[in-house]
Amino acid sequence: MDPRNIDTEFKDQFNDVMSRLQSKQLFQSDWDIASFAVFFIFIGMVLLLVILVLIRCCCCCCCDEKPRRQKVGIENMALDP
Repeated sequence: MDPRNIDTEFKDQFNDVMSRLQSKQLFQSDWDIASFAVFFIFIGMVLLLVILVLIRCCCCCCCDEKPRRQKVGIENMALDP
């Protein structure tokens, strides 16, 4: 692609965004609103999962000491090879 073409395309996009901000009409249709909501729900779920993983890792590191299991019963020597 021609660099001038990319430059004009970028300027057109920038002008479109600025005109929407000035007119205070960011979304042109209901589909724009729906896609915006789905995008932020997705980002929110990803952030929630990252936070849960961090909490789990921090709790496992702090509470890593587990009580040792003691054997209960009689060891069956007949099962040894």
